[in-house]
Amino acid sequence: MINSYKELIVWQKSIELVVEVYKLTDLYPKGELYGLTSQTCRAAVSIPSNIAEGYTRKHRKEYAQFIRIAFSSGAELETQIIIAKKLGYASESIFNRVDAILLEVMKMLNRLDSKLQN
Repeated sequence: MINSYKELIVWQKSIELVVEVYKLTDLYPKGELYGLTSQTCRAAVSIPSNIAEGYTRKHRKEYAQFIRIAFSSGAELETQIIIAKKLGYASESIFNRVDAILLEVMKMLNRLDSKLQN
């Protein structure tokens, strides 16, 4: 039995994603600080935050809604990473690392949402 959202692998993996996103955005031009950098970091932080908030809700339906919000933040993050990639803000290998973690988190969120629906 899981006693805390901190024990959820998807939450732990999404925290890892946030750390990697912050490392990535440190490489962005300083002119992006209030633009793409800020947006990207906010979207990344939103994922584990919504997992945590949803977990603390007392109703399964509410929990599922927060998981869907976390998934949506993942899609937003993916879009921002694609833009940064096209702008050449970091090396391909750095983007690949973030992409791999994000994909893993998105799959986990999708599975969790499916479980909560049943």
